[in-house]
Amino acid sequence: MANSNRSWYFAERPAGEPDADCFELREENVPEPGDGELLVRVEYLSVDPYMRGRMRDSESYAEPWDVGDVLKGGVVGEVVESNSAQFDEGDFVTGEGTWADYSVLDTGDVAPVDPEVADLPAYLGVLGMPGRTAYFGLLDVGEPKPGDTVVVSGAAGAVGSVVGQIAKLNGCRVVGFAGSDEKTRWLTDDLGFDAAINYKETDDYGAALEDAAPEGVDVYFDNVGGPITDAVFTKLNLDARVAVCGQIAHYNDESVPTGPRKLPLLIAPRAKVQGLLVGDYATRFGEATEQLAAWVASGEIDHRESVVEGLENAPDAFLGLFSGDNIGKQVVRVAE
Repeated sequence: MANSNRSWYFAERPAGEPDADCFELREENVPEPGDGELLVRVEYLSVDPYMRGRMRDSESYAEPWDVGDVLKGGVVGEVVESNSAQFDEGDFVTGEGTWADYSVLDTGDVAPVDPEVADLPAYLGVLGMPGRTAYFGLLDVGEPKPGDTVVVSGAAGAVGSVVGQIAKLNGCRVVGFAGSDEKTRWLTDDLGFDAAINYKETDDYGAALEDAAPEGVDVYFDNVGGPITDAVFTKLNLDARVAVCGQIAHYNDESVPTGPRKLPLLIAPRAKVQGLLVGDYATRFGEATEQLAAWVASGEIDHRESVVEGLENAPDAFLGLFSGDNIGKQVVRVAE
């Protein structure tokens, strides 16, 4: 085990889109775990869009970071020191840790990892928080029925790609919005989406939806917001369900854009719009993980991780989320 530990700290609050000045890398001593804690050598670190909200000095669904805080996120790695009877050295675990080479995790907040079921990065994606978000957001909020048309924005991301595949398993027609031809091909050719729209090459989202979803939209899983959501709202069918998971199009806005007033479009179809926080389903995480693992093992759900090499590049991996660099789950490989 190394004698020093690199850790990323939150250096300053961004105005608009974050940049490299928001991050500071420090070299420190390797932390020591207390009672009931594990010292984990981080192999992969998760970066996620919701972390942008934690950079704001205001209330959010995730606790804001203070300037000077060590950055936190999902990690998967090997236990190198255990002060718990539940885990031994050499076990692989996942949980919320820090952007660091070594992280201390509370035993009550970690889950075991089986590398025989899937590669380690999958436990930060399809078998982790994004997969559970997709599972509960679609099935509990979206309530898909066979024959429904399901539209997913941010469809080539960690959550959206799983949403679409679960919808297909439930007998739905699935349409995804993504930001490149490579991503749309992945959705249709590999994941089984019925249609995919490259929003960066489309001038009229409404017309594109007419072609891709001619029977209208029964379920909309929204990861993005903005003009895509405005267009989908004009196509909602009777009793449509909208699951609002994320609004990445607005995360860097310094003021709330007004945009077109779309609420009247919900009246005639009697559409239901519901926000989604995966933490509300914590008591059912085991159910989701078990089912997702079974689908992954059987090949019914495919997954992909975009891997950025090196802890020193973690800020670049995070900033890349806002320019659409990733396909599938964005992770950082910290150690082999």
